Amino acid sequence: MAIRLEPLGVEHVTAVGAMLDDPDNLRFTRVPEPVPPGFARAWLEIYEEERRTGTREAFAIVGDDDEFLGLALAPKIDRETRTAELGYVVAPEARGRGVATEALRRLTAWAFEELEMLRLELLISVDNVASRKVAERCGYVRDGVLRSAYFKQGRREDTEIWSRLATDP
Repeated sequence: MAIRLEPLGVEHVTAVGAMLDDPDNLRFTRVPEPVPPGFARAWLEIYEEERRTGTREAFAIVGDDDEFLGLALAPKIDRETRTAELGYVVAPEARGRGVATEALRRLTAWAFEELEMLRLELLISVDNVASRKVAERCGYVRDGVLRSAYFKQGRREDTEIWSRLATDP
């Protein structure tokens, strides 16, 4: 899959908003339901501010034809412990094409090489089979289950934590 990661910018806001109309993307992300008006723009502004402080980063996943395919995210970057949480969200029309796997591979390489992180983490719903497969394909190891750790709008569920270390093969 030929993709590139580019810093999330204002040119992606409309596509991000459209992607968040998808029930699966809402189900497995921290985005509030229903999505508040202007959420995609506000999300971008948060990431831009925290990009400047080095505590967060967001990339648009873009295809060869400049098609918006999703997001590759670092919602938490801790430079002191050299640990980052990573994530990915794929537009419904891009699913099943290897986009998430390739995006996570590139995001992982970026975090290890550019940020010099030592530990990367993924938080994945126990119900998100597709995301677990992506983690496995990218060399992440399932560390365990955080019971009742995820809370969103009155719902609680278990979350798996997956990790990859800079020393992993």
